[in-house]
Amino acid sequence: MTADGIEVAEYLIKYLDKKKVILFGTSWGSALATKMALKRPDLFYAYVGHSQMVNPSEDIITVYKMTYKMAEEASDQSSLEILEAIGAPPYDEAKNLGKMIRVVKKYEAANSTSAPEDWWKVVSEYDNEEDGKARYEGDDYSFINYAGHAPLGIKPMMDDINLLEEGLEFKIPVYFIQGEADILTSKEFTQPYFDQLQAPEKELFLVPGAAHGFNESVVETQYKIMVEKVLPLIGK
Repeated sequence: MTADGIEVAEYLIKYLDKKKVILFGTSWGSALATKMALKRPDLFYAYVGHSQMVNPSEDIITVYKMTYKMAEEASDQSSLEILEAIGAPPYDEAKNLGKMIRVVKKYEAANSTSAPEDWWKVVSEYDNEEDGKARYEGDDYSFINYAGHAPLGIKPMMDDINLLEEGLEFKIPVYFIQGEADILTSKEFTQPYFDQLQAPEKELFLVPGAAHGFNESVVETQYKIMVEKVLPLIGK
């Protein structure tokens, strides 16, 4: 996948007749983008990471503990029952990680500002049964391969990601966008990684009212980084 991403970047540079392109990655895409930036920094003006992954197979254990504590403090019996039934990670079945993440999203939503509903409205050309099925199956395939599923012999892709060991020396500027209410890729994971990484220039933007996904504040921060930080690099 890293090789595919690099090939796409090379194609874009040629097709758009540019010297380089800007690399942006979010959540699982941030792990892929980091590997691309480390392998071929010559292709990119800068790397902008949002909801940056660091060491997911280890971090998810802390996520479970954090979420369990929140549920205890809220006397949220329904969430506690789910978390107790599946136990702490790692999981042999992808569905158990999915159950845990649904509880995580519940608490992220409670402590953040949601994106406008019309952001997620599917345009008419793709709002049909066939495309809806393709989106569902694509998400399902991606998640099962990321989480792993022992009954089908699928090894978790998340087990092969540890950027603390392989992703600390960047040759391009690095900018992180971190939601303050993000539990899944919490600032407790991102900040220590950011502090250790080396880059010609680096900055972490902590966004109040934002969780793991996108909302208006995250997009505004992304735009600010592109205009104030990355755009001046293109002229150099």
